[in-house]
Amino acid sequence: MTKFTFTFRVAVYLLLIKNDKILLQRRFNTGWEDGKYTLISGHLERNEAAKHAMVREAKEEAGIIIKSADLRVVHTMHRKSNKNLEYIDFFLSCDKWQGKPQIIEHDKCDDMQWFFLKNLPRNTLPHIRQTIESYSNKIPFSELGFK
Repeated sequence: MTKFTFTFRVAVYLLLIKNDKILLQRRFNTGWEDGKYTLISGHLERNEAAKHAMVREAKEEAGIIIKSADLRVVHTMHRKSNKNLEYIDFFLSCDKWQGKPQIIEHDKCDDMQWFFLKNLPRNTLPHIRQTIESYSNKIPFSELGFK
């Protein structure tokens, strides 16, 4: 019997919502699911708390300042990606931030705009769509990609 340690990938996502609209950005030139809409997001780095990762990603991707204390976890997902990797995703939300969201990483994103929660673009990533629906229905946990 071969011994190995199973490892999850962990990512954080920001549900930035105002006036029943959510901020989405379109992936571009990343090599994975380009042309599809997602949330401000990123992977946790070694020894990094989830809320701190979200603060960092919000500034890096959208140029906005959020405080860790203002973030709350609104959904958690266990999923398999289309590359057969397993993820634990933490979806966080906050009601206040500083700055106007804008594309900072032009080499990875070619569109950022607000969409109505009930009218997402057809090309929204499936796990993002499922999360937004779960959030709207106050469902705190979901799974995706398992039979």
